[in-house]
Amino acid sequence: MKKSSLILLSILGLVVLLGIWGVSAYNSLVRDQEAIDGQWAQVENQLQRRSDLIPNLVSTVKGYAQHEEEVFTAIAEARAKLNSGTVDDRVKAAGEFESALARLLVIVEQYPQLKADTQFQKLMDELTGTENRLSIERMRFNEAVKLFNTKVKQFPMVIFARLAGFEPRAYFEVPEGAKQAPQVNFSK
Repeated sequence: MKKSSLILLSILGLVVLLGIWGVSAYNSLVRDQEAIDGQWAQVENQLQRRSDLIPNLVSTVKGYAQHEEEVFTAIAEARAKLNSGTVDDRVKAAGEFESALARLLVIVEQYPQLKADTQFQKLMDELTGTENRLSIERMRFNEAVKLFNTKVKQFPMVIFARLAGFEPRAYFEVPEGAKQAPQVNFSK
């Protein structure tokens, strides 16, 4: 009787320890997922700030380069996509926005009088600051995703994470078009 009681207590103790580990593991995954969502909110905050600055910048550039309607349309369409969809959709939209913005900056290089405009300079300074903050927030977001993804891919957490429905999250990657510096041609 004593031997069976000891075995029963050992099994009960093991079940309690596994239960405590399971609760702790689940809470850890939820905490990490919330950290990712919080970092994404910071990225969105900076994307919105940039999105709010762009119409003023576009209006200033339009005064000098009215024939560049294709770029202005691409910026407006990409800006509209930033405010809807999943995180992955918004990451893609941010890449399209950055590509259109790069084309706008190429246009700016063709108009020296525009670059001398004080309103334009002020907007460009604000945009530069926003881009720097956005870069930092992207880095922090990707770091949070890396920590979470590492956790949900390591043994034994991978088993628990899959059972609990936790999947690896997508990084905020730089789109292909944004990896190359835009070509500036001063021959016009």
